[in-house]
Formats: sequence, C-alpha cells, structure tokens
Amino acid sequence: MHSARQMATPVREACVPPVDSIVEYGAYINGKKICADGIIESLELVRGHNAANDGAKAFVWVGLHEPEAPEVEWLAEVFGLHPLSVEDAVKAHQRPKIERYGDSLFMVLKTVAYLDHNELTATSEIIATGEIMVFLGADFVVTVRHGRHCPLTEVREKLEDKPKLMNRGPTGVLHAISDHVVDRYLQVADLMQLELEEVEATVFADVSSRDINRIYQLKREMLEMKRAVTPLQPPMASLPQRRVIPSEMREYFRDVGDHLARVCEQVESSNELANSILQAALARSNTLANEDMRKISSWVAIISVPTMIAGIYGMNFDFMPETKQVWGYPAVLAVMVTACTLLYRGFRRNGWL
Repeated sequence: MHSARQMATPVREACVPPVDSIVEYGAYINGKKICADGIIESLELVRGHNAANDGAKAFVWVGLHEPEAPEVEWLAEVFGLHPLSVEDAVKAHQRPKIERYGDSLFMVLKTVAYLDHNELTATSEIIATGEIMVFLGADFVVTVRHGRHCPLTEVREKLEDKPKLMNRGPTGVLHAISDHVVDRYLQVADLMQLELEEVEATVFADVSSRDINRIYQLKREMLEMKRAVTPLQPPMASLPQRRVIPSEMREYFRDVGDHLARVCEQVESSNELANSILQAALARSNTLANEDMRKISSWVAIISVPTMIAGIYGMNFDFMPETKQVWGYPAVLAVMVTACTLLYRGFRRNGWL
C-alpha cells in the first residue's frame, strides 16, 4: 500500500475534473489529499488503504455544482448510491431532511445568502436560497450544490489546512458542511434583524413613509428564510443518535443542533416582529388617514359658514333683513369672521387642526 501512495502524486494541479459540474475531487488519507488519475482510481486507492490499515478513515470527496442527471447516475454506480436519493439530487428543490439508505446517509441542507442592496423597495430580493445535498458513506462524501451562493471551497480549504480535522473521516466533512451552513443562517438572521429594526424606526417616525409594500416584502423574505431553516431542526436533532455517526463526533453535531435551535428561535421572533410591524404600519396609516379626514372636515365646516351666509344674501329678494341698512354689510362680515374663528378654536382645542 505504501508503493500505491507513492504512485499517486499529492499535487493539487493533478486533480482535473472530468466534467464541468464536478468542482473538485480527491482522496484523503491520514488527513492529507492524495490525487489520483480519476474518481474511480481515488476510490480504489482509499479502499485499498482502509483494507490494509484496520480502523483507517481514508475517504474520497467529490463536489459537484448543479450536475446533469447522467453525471449523478454515473457517480451512483461508482459509489452505490440509492436511486431515490439520486433523483432528489438532480431535481433539487427538496425539503431539508436526513435519510438513511443502507450503509449510506443522504442529507439535504437549504442554504441562505443575504443580498446587498442600497435601498429596500417592494421588489428588492434580500435572501437568496439554494441547496446542498450530501451523500455520506464509510469511505466517500459526495456533495451536490444548487445555487450560486454558499460555495464549499472555503470548507474544503479549511479542512485541508488542518489534517487533524480531515482525518475525522466522512462524518468530519459532514459536520464541517452543516456547521458552515448553520453559521450562514446566523449571519443572515442578524442582518435581517437589522433590516427589521430600520423599518420599525421608519414606521414610528414623525414623518412616516407609509410604504406598506416595502414592509410586506421584508415579511415575505422572513417567511422564505423560515421555510429554509425550521424544517432542518428535527433531522439535525436526531442526527447524533444515528449509528452511522461515530461516538466521538456526536458532541460536535449536538453543538450544530444547538446553533440551529438558536437560529430558529431568532427567525421565529423576527417573523413575529415583522407581523407586528406590518400591523402597526397599517394601523398608523389608518390613523394618519383619519387625521387627514378630520382636518379636511374641519376646514369644510369652517368654510361652510360664510358660504351659507353668502348664499342666503345672494338670492336677490327685495324684502330681506338688513339689505337696506348702512351697517348691514359690515355686520354680515363680522358674523362670518366670528363664526369661523369660534369653529377654528373649537377644532384646535379638540385636536382636529
């Protein structure tokens, strides 16, 4: 086996993906990357090493991005993947879940990403979602990613820089991926909380924008995140109890589960806050509309007094009181001014003006 490892050169440039959708692949022995001529050769190298060294955790890690059906089906033949899980990996748009097929595990993770935007409008897209499917076996990890966000290059490089972490085997890779995804949840949840606080401040400002569409858009984005995060909590909580997870790795998965529970609580509270902000915005909009109507009604009532008096004296009858008096015109004007003044002071006292 030692000679087999010498034949395989541990150089990153030697690993050339056979198709465009395969981002990277390699064999990991004793925590170090050993590149072979192809995926099949890498798998043979790993299985030969594990057979010769009892208890070894060498494995192959293949990463794909939005693959076509033939590519996944070919990998299914190489690694013995279940047809149902292969179908889910090709179609995507799956609910977060963890399923066991024989000796392998199939996990679906929803990814979320916060999109930068200068101003929140009714058409702004704040959260982008994607998916990561993980096929986990005793000596292999196959990751299938859908969406442009949350790449796994950072995870792979972090593990490769620390052979001790990579030497944990396939379950160590699964923990690193799930921890990376949940950490992204925390980041996005915190940023969404800031968005909510900013919108809340505008709702209760002295001069409110009254943009209900903008608030509803934020509410819809919060629901999108809730659909991505909440369904993962039960499968993640049950993962440490599965037999495929080694006892030394269960504490790490419980820690990820705790972080996910915190995210779910924060998303739920933010969603409730979004509901409250939307209701408050609607109530404030109705209040402002009522205040406007009261002001309009008050001015209409004030203007109606001189309009009524002018209408009466504009009927041009010959026998009307005060029409022939010298003081008639000033008296009528005085009555108009007095009545309007009294109405204005009454409306101001009641807060209508």
